[in-house]
Amino acid sequence: MGNNFSIAIHGGAGTILRSTMTPALQAQYETGLQDALDTGYKILEAGGSSLDAVEAAVVKLEDFPLFNAGKGAVFNNVGGHEMDAAIMFGKGLEAGAACGISNVKNPVKLARAIMEHSPHVLLCGQGAEQFAKLQNLDFEDDAYFYIEQRYQQWQEALKEDRVQLDHSDKKFGTVGAVALDQQGNLAAATSTGGMTNKKFGRIGDSPIPGAGTYANNNTCAISCTGHGELFLRCVVAYDISCLMEYKGLSLKDACDVVVYDKLVKIGGEGGLIAIDKSGNIEMPFNSEGMYRACRNNGGRNEVLIYR
Repeated sequence: MGNNFSIAIHGGAGTILRSTMTPALQAQYETGLQDALDTGYKILEAGGSSLDAVEAAVVKLEDFPLFNAGKGAVFNNVGGHEMDAAIMFGKGLEAGAACGISNVKNPVKLARAIMEHSPHVLLCGQGAEQFAKLQNLDFEDDAYFYIEQRYQQWQEALKEDRVQLDHSDKKFGTVGAVALDQQGNLAAATSTGGMTNKKFGRIGDSPIPGAGTYANNNTCAISCTGHGELFLRCVVAYDISCLMEYKGLSLKDACDVVVYDKLVKIGGEGGLIAIDKSGNIEMPFNSEGMYRACRNNGGRNEVLIYR
């Protein structure tokens, strides 16, 4: 196997329409995506690990207020922020995840700390926050997470008493990254603020290994963005890996079966980014658009929003 390396990132999928996108806003999204992509790519180029690359890329996306993760996280029903994140390393199927957390500046860093410094995979709520403090992770007050546009979305949703999938039109706000490093190791990371106006401690697919995030050196690395409940029910990320491992499908064919057939049949809207052990990249989605970008050592460098 050659020393191929590649990275793909996403900033969410859904009803992303050209008609409502201004050139200035589009440029902002593209800049945010390219910045995160280049950050991860430089690590891979220097011979660094896929784990470091996906974490660094997701941190950049969490810090970028236009995406629903970290600083741009949406408001829940009581006006707070509950964030979820997961990270997975394909070499030994190591995984770490956190859900329902507040005030942790970079949830993906907490997911990695859980993977590396605890005997557990998934920690939630106040317990996860307590662990983050023991790991000396950065915390921010509520004001840091306050984005006026998100606040207005929440106010609209409250008026209509509905759970919003991020924008008034459906947008599944999640960020994620997948990568293959020069050592042949795959990794995936996903982070989200969940749904606007969500209640009862709702958790989607993002922090669940096998549902929204998965990496296995034998097959692929996947990070999903979509209607979390349906991605959970379809165990999307693991299903793609299984189609490759047990049926011998290519990454593209496995992604196509899940995204364009299985999910569509139950009304599951969204998409995902995927890389296989050879460095092939797929970024399929069945929604109007998906903020996505990818780069490899063969010269491919793309930042895309629409079909």
